[in-house]
Amino acid sequence: MKAITVAAPGDTPQLTEQPEPKVGPDTVLVRVKVAGVNPVDWKVAAGRLDPVLYVYLPLIPGWDVAGVVEKVGPAVTEFAPGDEVIAYARPDTAQHGTYAELVPAPVRSVARKPASLTWQQAGGLPLAGLTAYQSLRAADARKGDTVLVNNAAGGVGSFALQIAAAEGIRVIGTASEAKADYLRSLGAEPVTYGEGLAERVRALAPEGVDASLDFYGGDATAVSFEVAKSPSRVVSIADPAIRERGGRYVFAYPDHAALTELGDLADAGKLTVHVARELPLAEVAQAWQLSQEGHTTGKIVLRVS
Repeated sequence: MKAITVAAPGDTPQLTEQPEPKVGPDTVLVRVKVAGVNPVDWKVAAGRLDPVLYVYLPLIPGWDVAGVVEKVGPAVTEFAPGDEVIAYARPDTAQHGTYAELVPAPVRSVARKPASLTWQQAGGLPLAGLTAYQSLRAADARKGDTVLVNNAAGGVGSFALQIAAAEGIRVIGTASEAKADYLRSLGAEPVTYGEGLAERVRALAPEGVDASLDFYGGDATAVSFEVAKSPSRVVSIADPAIRERGGRYVFAYPDHAALTELGDLADAGKLTVHVARELPLAEVAQAWQLSQEGHTTGKIVLRVS
């Protein structure tokens, strides 16, 4: 099969021929239509997650996939060949990722593809959608709350806005002024990031926000603690050290039930996936460059088949 591989940490990703992966007992083999691109993909390939993740070489990057079930393991009863699925296909180690024609996905990470989404949209949903969903749960965000979402126009942030809106949560979202209308279209009240952010948030929520989600890091983390009513409801996906200040750190985990719930929201018309850029698999280097620049509104995806 064709796959993108990285031979050593930091090497340029290459399109290569690789053997077809085996199908484990509780695994489904997915023929990939679209693979989503996430910052963690190039961070793993650069060796930046070595302290928490075993990485085996050559590495096929990628954890997001939308495709069709090719085979199922002997313990799998939930899916059958021919099923259209999505997955946050992250096992406990990194080697056989989704930037390939075929990928083995643990059944716990798989859900049926939402009928309302295109393949491109479906491929961009799993990791970012689950990160947003699990961050809202970690913050104990609920109907009637006011929540600050930092980097609200990005892939994770845009999902957090929509999930929150569907649950009756008021959202204040940070982004550049040019993206204010985009945030409004997703149900958020936009504020411009940068110097003076805390004062702009307080102008909208004088008593502070009930919870704050940090999807960026840096100054956004400090502002989150400044404007949130309780540090225990400040959540970050960017800074594990947030726990030392009483906040909560989220590293998204595969969750079939939550991914199914996200698909249901999509099919109910309450969640959509904005695909900012679709590139062929061979142009992964350009996709990673766009991801590293950090200015993309929505998701970047790779067309595999």
